[in-house]
Amino acid sequence: MTECRPEELLAATLAAQIPDVRHIAVGAASPIPAAAALLHQARSKERVHVTILHSRRYNSFTDGGRELFDAAAQGRIDVFFLGGVQIDGEANINLVGLGEYPNLTQRFPGSFGSPYMAFVVPNVILFREEHSPRTLVRKVDFVSAPGWSPEGVWRRGGPRALVTGLAVMTFDAPRRRFRLTSVHPGRTTEEVRNATGFDFDMPDRAPTTAVPDAVTLGLLRSEIAAKLREFYPDFAARVFPVPA
Repeated sequence: MTECRPEELLAATLAAQIPDVRHIAVGAASPIPAAAALLHQARSKERVHVTILHSRRYNSFTDGGRELFDAAAQGRIDVFFLGGVQIDGEANINLVGLGEYPNLTQRFPGSFGSPYMAFVVPNVILFREEHSPRTLVRKVDFVSAPGWSPEGVWRRGGPRALVTGLAVMTFDAPRRRFRLTSVHPGRTTEEVRNATGFDFDMPDRAPTTAVPDAVTLGLLRSEIAAKLREFYPDFAARVFPVPA
């Protein structure tokens, strides 16, 4: 089989976390989640709608984030991807900054709609390529979107999984704790443990993340790559170069 690129593995792995749903939405600056959503759509036997905010063809909203938020509140978005500069062991994410708020030592772009989407979208998938103690921390410096809520607080959604450049973890909301599900090819559980700033549950033997098969790679490198070239041209050119 042709060698699998890291981005292809991550896209296929993210797609595997998506349940059978009607509508998947992808926010800004998210080429790998976009590839995952389009891959799930291409392989689904049912009709799946995909919204990608960076795209004209795959974005029917004419008023940006406000229409996206309205659709989510009405229960019309089933899956959304969230990331964070920091993610902690309780699935909280930080998009605001480092240090003690408001006296931050470093400021990030901000939370935007992350806290809202975390509450109203049923299936939230966390994604961060970098897997290191500086990104996966014991406790985030600022909670942009909480991974769980106290009893009596209504929320439709919450994190179901975390996919990184090293591994896949599932999230147990009642226990506020991650469990290692698989380790990517060529990686070890010890490497994952050393690169993670929070404690998590582990099976006796963690399986290896499934490598995309030839059919999946073919889809990614043809149909999906062609679509990505419209709204993520630099990413597509780097990951899926057109043969000379």
